[in-house]
Amino acid sequence: MGRRRSVVVLLLGLLLAGVVLAFAPAPTVGSEAGSNLPSDAESAMADKALAELPDADEAPALVVFSRDGEPLTDDDLTAIEQRGAQAAQELDAPPVPPTTSDDGTVALLVVPLPTDLSNDENAAAIEDLRGLAGEELPDGLTVGVTGAPAVQADLGKVFDGADTRLLLVTAGVVALLLIVTYRSPWLWLVPLAVIGLADRVAAKVVDTVSAWSGLDVDGSITGITSVLVFGAGTNYALLLIARYREELRHEEDRHTAMRTAVGAAAPAILSSSGTVLLGLLALLLADSPFVSRIGLAGATGIAVAVLFALVVLPPAMSLPGRWLFWPFVPRVGDPDPTRRGAWYRIGRAVTRRPWPVVVAGTLALVAMALAAFGLRTGLGQDEQFVDTPESVSTQQVLAQAFPAGTAAPTVVAASPDRAEQVAEAARSVDGVRDATPGEASADVAEVRVVLEAGPESDEALQAVRDLRPAVSEVDPNALVGGPDAEAVDERDTAARDRVVVVPVVLGVVLLGLLLLLRSVVASVLLISLTVLSYAAALGLAWLAIENLLGWSAVDVSLPLLAFIFLVALGVDYNIFLTARAKQEMRSDGDATESIVRALATTGGVITSAGILLAAVFAVLGVLPLVLLAQLGIVVGLGVLLDTVLVRGIITPPIVAVLGRRFWWPGALSRKH
Repeated sequence: MGRRRSVVVLLLGLLLAGVVLAFAPAPTVGSEAGSNLPSDAESAMADKALAELPDADEAPALVVFSRDGEPLTDDDLTAIEQRGAQAAQELDAPPVPPTTSDDGTVALLVVPLPTDLSNDENAAAIEDLRGLAGEELPDGLTVGVTGAPAVQADLGKVFDGADTRLLLVTAGVVALLLIVTYRSPWLWLVPLAVIGLADRVAAKVVDTVSAWSGLDVDGSITGITSVLVFGAGTNYALLLIARYREELRHEEDRHTAMRTAVGAAAPAILSSSGTVLLGLLALLLADSPFVSRIGLAGATGIAVAVLFALVVLPPAMSLPGRWLFWPFVPRVGDPDPTRRGAWYRIGRAVTRRPWPVVVAGTLALVAMALAAFGLRTGLGQDEQFVDTPESVSTQQVLAQAFPAGTAAPTVVAASPDRAEQVAEAARSVDGVRDATPGEASADVAEVRVVLEAGPESDEALQAVRDLRPAVSEVDPNALVGGPDAEAVDERDTAARDRVVVVPVVLGVVLLGLLLLLRSVVASVLLISLTVLSYAAALGLAWLAIENLLGWSAVDVSLPLLAFIFLVALGVDYNIFLTARAKQEMRSDGDATESIVRALATTGGVITSAGILLAAVFAVLGVLPLVLLAQLGIVVGLGVLLDTVLVRGIITPPIVAVLGRRFWWPGALSRKH
């Protein structure tokens, strides 16, 4: 931390960042990055089996013509046939006549597209098809394109420019909150520049991991990683800078003050970041590819963030000198403002009569958590996007005129010699409108099943669950796939992942607390409060999502992702508080006084960090996926509950009630 060493460390950090930014390889980008479907799910195995069919290298794009509920005219049908012939000519395929709905209001053209196209090629093909289908149509006739290729193209389109938009909004939010926190015209520039550079380096490291491992990444994964880096990195920076400013009131030499600040803050920062990192790595145990990839990318981002916060930020802060804090420059001998601040008064108030505060605060969390029992999971395809793209709105038009499963039929991969028996067994299942044998090869035959219920509705999912044992009775090798079957498998996978990952994360967090605090009582109480806070945030968020925003459900991966972020990140604030209380406890041995002083000292910075983290997660709402907006709501509310209610109101009176027993069985639990 000396003058020369600070310059060397800062230059080495910038040099390393430049090398990473310049030479990182391009990531592996694919349409499967956001999939919640593992490769061993029955629907995934059905798709793999059907990929052997002669026409498996084609996917149907569905061109839907309508006249806003009015019957199609003869001129309409003539124009539609012409569009079908032109599309067939463009694709060098035989023309397929349009199919008209029973009421004559909607016509459907099926246009096969190759499945081996890259994302960009598929998007270009859909764009060309939409342009061709909309040329010179009769007045009042509208057209839209849906089907799997169109949905894939629209999903890629909504992320165009999303990374830049997310980065700009996140940086703006962080800058504003840092200016408000420090009330300095330039101090905020240093942590923002360091964490912003860490974010870009983390993105390149994630790209490198993706390129070397072959794992797909997309805008949702990089967006969540960026938010984690900015949120966690800025939290660590706030804690370090607060301790540095405190030490400047006791030490004339700024490098010595920074050395002391790093030594005092690093244990809490390393414990906190290590807990978050291990919690994210626990997501690798999940079967859901999307969840496990977020775990890997997020852990990478946290590692880079803590490296920049503890290695690059200290020399960047200490080299300019005290003037960086202007106009509120800390001087040696200045009184500590925290001793008479708002959080000191709050600490005194809640520890004066601790029992009523503990009971009231806990009951408030329980009341909010009860709302989580009404939570519904599983978003339909038409609910995945914040703004409805053409492929989804067209699918809704198609579903109103044709059987619900026409746009996304359920398919069964059956043995070739039992395809007819499988179709017959499928037709006997409640909720199945029709089942027809299709293409066949030497090893597999396709049976197309049209369900009566709408795509991904509860009735459709139950029909799939009933269909699987029915077809297995006549063909043990039969595999049921298609969008509704994928939805069933995704929900089952999410339930399995919660059962496996949640206990591991709780164990990791508990171990981290035990290593830092050396207290079983403190560790168990803190993790219990954090879990209760998560449940309260989930319940409160569900009330807002259902009643204010009008979403009928949350994404299947939301409860697990929110748990990881809130338990791993939420425990940070209690780590910062109790680690400081432990230091104060060593001074005079008074448990109540130590927690009040710790709250007074850390209250402002932790509150600022919590508000900043909540705001950064709320920025996820600028991205186009409902999952990310929902995740931002849950995590934002949870972080605010943690920083204000749990850490500021409930934890201090608990320590006051237990006294030295809070630190049992460590040395602090025994009288000196």
